Amino acid sequence: MASQGQVYFFILACSLCLVSSQNHRVNLSVYYESLCPYCADFIVNHLVKIFQTDLINIVNLRLVPWGNTQIQSNNTWTCQHGVDECELDVREACAINAWPRVETHFKFIYCVERLHLMNRHDEWRSCFGATGLDPKPIRDCYYNGLGYQLEQAYAEETANLNPRHRFVPWVVVNNFPLQEDFQNFIGYICRAYRGYKIPNACKSISFEINLSETATSTPPVCTPLEIRT
Repeated sequence: MASQGQVYFFILACSLCLVSSQNHRVNLSVYYESLCPYCADFIVNHLVKIFQTDLINIVNLRLVPWGNTQIQSNNTWTCQHGVDECELDVREACAINAWPRVETHFKFIYCVERLHLMNRHDEWRSCFGATGLDPKPIRDCYYNGLGYQLEQAYAEETANLNPRHRFVPWVVVNNFPLQEDFQNFIGYICRAYRGYKIPNACKSISFEINLSETATSTPPVCTPLEIRT
């Protein structure tokens, strides 16, 4: 039978392993706008792999729905894809705030962005039923002004990026902007991870191949209005 001291040591060791795992998590931030088709494609067809593999165990994922929106002199917003985008950016900011657990707010945002890829973003309310999430927190956040406060904070964060974002989706791993190579984000996550337990997703042959490739061209992106030609 294990002594009390041995049991204590085992518990302490497990606790230290958990703390170490948390400390070695890789920070992944995605700056986007809700109706940019290329942001939607990235979220639905690429970023989702974080949840389909064991990568979510080593990643702190942050979604920042502001993108290329501009604040005018009268403090109104001009969203790149119109007023619907302004509304959905706020709604998605509210979702992130209402459901802090990333697995929860991501499934709502994923649903909205998937509808957008099907040219059905006006059906976004159906995502409450599809995900089983309560619409009340989002409705309250949108109409009581909290959503706009959240967006103002995202606007400031986006404006203070260094280097400044040149397009969306703009993907940052541990404060390092991936720029045109954002679709290879999994490779950057795996290289940045310093934990003791390597995720299976980082051991795959396809990962080794992709890691050796460099971006030879810019994937489709949404550039800010002022530099769009």
